[in-house]
Amino acid sequence: MAETLQQLILDTLDESSVIQDTRTLVIPGETNPAASHEAQITILGALNSLQSREMISYETHETLCHILTPEGAQIALEGSHEARVWEALPMKGEGTPVGVQDLKKKIGDEAAKVGQGRAFKNGWIAKEGGGFVKAVPAIEDVTQLQLREVDSTGALDAGEKILAELRKRKLITQRKGQWFTVHKGPNFSTSTAKPETDLTFDMLTSGSWKTATFKKYNFEANGTPTSGGAFHPLLKVREEIRNIFLEMGFEEMPTNCFVESGFWCFDALFVPQLHPARELQDTFYLSDPSTSLRPPEAYYRRVAQVHEKGGYGSIGYRTPWSDDESHKLLLRTHTTASSAAMLYKLAAKCRGETLDEQGNPSAPKSDGVLADADDGFRPAKLFSIDRVFRNETMDATHLAEFHQVEGVVADRNLTLADLIGFMRVFFGKMGMTGVRFKPAYNPYTEPSLEIFAFHPMLQKWVEIGNSGMFRPEMLEPMGFPKDVRVHGWGISLERPTMIRYGINNIRTLVGHKTSIEGVENSPAVMF
Repeated sequence: MAETLQQLILDTLDESSVIQDTRTLVIPGETNPAASHEAQITILGALNSLQSREMISYETHETLCHILTPEGAQIALEGSHEARVWEALPMKGEGTPVGVQDLKKKIGDEAAKVGQGRAFKNGWIAKEGGGFVKAVPAIEDVTQLQLREVDSTGALDAGEKILAELRKRKLITQRKGQWFTVHKGPNFSTSTAKPETDLTFDMLTSGSWKTATFKKYNFEANGTPTSGGAFHPLLKVREEIRNIFLEMGFEEMPTNCFVESGFWCFDALFVPQLHPARELQDTFYLSDPSTSLRPPEAYYRRVAQVHEKGGYGSIGYRTPWSDDESHKLLLRTHTTASSAAMLYKLAAKCRGETLDEQGNPSAPKSDGVLADADDGFRPAKLFSIDRVFRNETMDATHLAEFHQVEGVVADRNLTLADLIGFMRVFFGKMGMTGVRFKPAYNPYTEPSLEIFAFHPMLQKWVEIGNSGMFRPEMLEPMGFPKDVRVHGWGISLERPTMIRYGINNIRTLVGHKTSIEGVENSPAVMF
């Protein structure tokens, strides 16, 4: 169609040198001149293609035209409302008059309502008893004929008064149209063969490039927009939460060690070696290498002692200690393993040790707490946001790999009230002002609290995190003084991200089902 129309334009120019008005052209496949707006848009496409090759030039002329509304198009096809009313009625004296309800069933409520008045006004129908009948044997549906004329030409010979009435009835609408005057260009030809756009290997080898016609480069044309990088929604929410921590004076912990030993992931946290979380169905264990290096010997002995026989005010778990279980390598199930290692370093001065340039404790001067007035403890606020791994069955809300947000506060004589108050401030900065707490159980915190927030979209309270105060059985073997308390809490990164972006399936947030377009168009998040 496009090439045929281009050929028609070139042939017409070849005969007459100029096309004064493109509305006089008859598009191939049509029978009437191209007077409609849609026809001129089609012609414009052909003109632009020819102009890009400098075969023609053209001038644009603007004009006002009319087009049919959806209701007007229906009338042009099926007839006016008044004509449809007349068609549905019997001739006077030749049948039973049709009542209003029957008329609505035949032609519809809108046509019956509008058509009755106009048919009476035209004298086409009359009332007889409780119904209507035809008053004349034949009619001319002028409205339908007028709309068909507007549809084909964009104008109406009957004049502006009739057009105004049709606009008032919302059967037509006015819009700007255009038509064109076309002249020959410097490269005018009646051939529509397109010039080459690329110099190919075949052209070079065959030599056909010597006689080929190439399209000129348009250095003013806009190139294809380059797609820059975009932050994943998880990274956007992560950065907002990270900024909240930094604003509150926290220091970020190094958490780049995805592989941990059973000792740091469980034993150092006072998680019993027979705990269900350490089973194969909950944790990913490594097969090669399968065992870790031994942790600091003195600390290792203290942890084993408190597990097996108790200490620090605890009776322990009273179960045999397994070195093999403690030395197993695994993918960490929580970032608290990194928190435990950082707390052990924090307690180095309390144990009489110093830290080297890499931040690792040196050999202890003694096996206990410092004896002088300064016991070496310094308060700390630490946080981490990183990946953890669990052997979960994947569904709409669970993955085997996800992110954990964790915070730790260490100071003297902290209480549960301090923890609750701190949680209210922290989650308040995330926009969660209605926060509730529920007692819970964790092996390494006592007391422990589950954190709930009201979800405005779900209209219910949902669990958003876990918190508690680390047990003395975990802290004192590290060397902390007895009056030091440590708050700890954690939330997942995926859940607030899904809430913020209205995502109900985690597999569309992370994984192969993630929409690249969705990542690029996702807005920034502000708590």
